[in-house]
Amino acid sequence: MSAQTVNHPIKKSILASMVGLVCAGATMGQAHGAEQSSITSALKEGSAAVNLRLRYEDVDQDSNDASALTLRTMLNYTTASYKGFSAKIEVEDTRIVLGEGDYTVGPSGYNVGQYSVIADPEHTELDQGYVQYQNEGLTARLGRQIITMDGHRFVGHVGWRQDWQTFDGVSVKYAASKDLTMQYAYLSQRNRIFADDADFDSKDHLLNVAYSTPYGKLVGYSYLLEIDNDTDNALDTYGFSFNGGTKLADTSVLYGMEYATQTSETATTDFDADYLMLQAGVKLEAVTLKLGYESLGSDDGQYGFATPLATLHKFNGWADTFLNTPAQGLVDVSVTATGKLAGGAWSVIYHDFSADEESTEVDDLGSEIDLSYVRKFEGGYSAGIKYAAYSGDSGRQDTDKLWIWTSASF
Repeated sequence: MSAQTVNHPIKKSILASMVGLVCAGATMGQAHGAEQSSITSALKEGSAAVNLRLRYEDVDQDSNDASALTLRTMLNYTTASYKGFSAKIEVEDTRIVLGEGDYTVGPSGYNVGQYSVIADPEHTELDQGYVQYQNEGLTARLGRQIITMDGHRFVGHVGWRQDWQTFDGVSVKYAASKDLTMQYAYLSQRNRIFADDADFDSKDHLLNVAYSTPYGKLVGYSYLLEIDNDTDNALDTYGFSFNGGTKLADTSVLYGMEYATQTSETATTDFDADYLMLQAGVKLEAVTLKLGYESLGSDDGQYGFATPLATLHKFNGWADTFLNTPAQGLVDVSVTATGKLAGGAWSVIYHDFSADEESTEVDDLGSEIDLSYVRKFEGGYSAGIKYAAYSGDSGRQDTDKLWIWTSASF
């Protein structure tokens, strides 16, 4: 893959963010009759950061293989705050290293059909560029930004990939008290993980309210999604979750549940599906064990419950076999063990997959085992290794994936 030049949409986004920084500085300087020097002070007292992540990824599938060695560089600058106003600009760049680029990125048109997919296109992109206002419990942002909700199950940044998912729009977060937090966001564009090649204009409304109790956190939400493409479409999800823990003797007991209902409508289709998650676990001295049940329901085998804004890699197996929910739905029964070893953190996860709406053709959807070890070092360095082995069924191919990476933050 040849290095991509910075195309016009990126130039426009960077220009818009630079204008935003100037406007923020002007606002800082003008607020309450402040002198022009306040603009300079806010800019001089800002902070800059650099993050580098070098990662090797190998994919072994029945039909094809792939390998990639990529370096992601992320640069950001955040102004100091004046009268509650500040601004941030962040740019990311991904390059293939040592010519190790034998993989396919469909939306980018790179090596289409030649290799298995590794979703890390070469790119240079504005990752974030926003103006922020913060006052006591209120935080408001306007511009391109990272937004996450519900542990990334419905809204996430897909930070596992080299190109993070961000959103253009406005977001407001208000902490009414130490226990009650409310979030709202309106998204005009979804900046997905394929640079500019698969972004969507949108008219999305995200509402999330969380209340902490002595027994756990109760969350209610509504995510009303619409792709802005001059067609009738809507994906509306309403739900709630409760997650917490308690002590039984000397053992910490963990529990959680979540339920959501979803409607998907277009000019020619109208589907309904439900989501259910149940989880229980214990935290022992050396290891934490969890048993999980997750059902992404189906509408008569024609439509599967969808979470298009989620950090999908985090759920239903790291082999990424189920990034799109099958029309028959998906039931994922999992066992997770995590712990500490030699200054790092390890995890072992087993998944058993099946269809929510079984048929003679689709029933058992296979199983997967995931392994990882990550260690942080002094000075902002970290390294990790991760492996996923999916054994397919009902026509799905076996997939093995291996990642080895190191990162540095300054």
